[in-house]
Amino acid sequence: MSFSSDQQAYAELQAWQQKMQRPPSLLNRVARRVQTRLNALLPEKVHVALTAAIKQMVRGVLFGSSHTTRQPVRDAPLAAREEAVRRHIRYYRTTAAAEGAVTGAGGFLLGLADFPLLLGLKLKLLFDVAAQYGYDVQDYSERLYLLHIFQLAFSSQHTRNETYRRLADWDAYRHTLPTDVHAFDWRTFQQEYRDYIDLAKLAQLVPVIGAAVGAVANYRLLEQLGDTAMNCYRLRYFAAQPPKQLEKE
Repeated sequence: MSFSSDQQAYAELQAWQQKMQRPPSLLNRVARRVQTRLNALLPEKVHVALTAAIKQMVRGVLFGSSHTTRQPVRDAPLAAREEAVRRHIRYYRTTAAAEGAVTGAGGFLLGLADFPLLLGLKLKLLFDVAAQYGYDVQDYSERLYLLHIFQLAFSSQHTRNETYRRLADWDAYRHTLPTDVHAFDWRTFQQEYRDYIDLAKLAQLVPVIGAAVGAVANYRLLEQLGDTAMNCYRLRYFAAQPPKQLEKE
């Protein structure tokens, strides 16, 4: 195995873990209170409709039986896996930026179309990342793991802290998961995701600047998701091969 690359990955993981466990800042807390109040102003039927829409979109890609997935990569060193993962991230990042520019330039209706298109790209990226780290996403629990990665990437710091704790202890937590995906907390999922990307995506609907905003926003969102996914799978990699073992080699 590659000592230097694994040690570098572990150092990056440690820095990321500190970020995920950081308590919400004053700004985070204020923003969360404001967003909670804004959500409270929306009629219940709007929340129900939004939750149902995002649930169906996510389930369609993540749990659809027709979705083809890559075969898990077996017996590869971490460095090779992560080189491939970075290629996937670059591809989806570039594709999302181009898609955001086109829909942003197309006005309000095309801007709205960006939402499901971008969501699909994000979920497909997660499928490819999981396969490169050797996990079979045909397994129901592995798809739920992807759902938690998604939530970790696009949540407030408060929810991020909770989600990180679940992922950090995944082997134990997975046994408490519901066997029915409908039992997942979809309402919190959609609210956190929508609140997280609202400002960037609303700006994409503005004439003239929409194309530039759409390209930059989509690029950064895919980059953030890719970074989150890499570190989540590093958590599992180093849990199976503790750092002390690395230091002895």
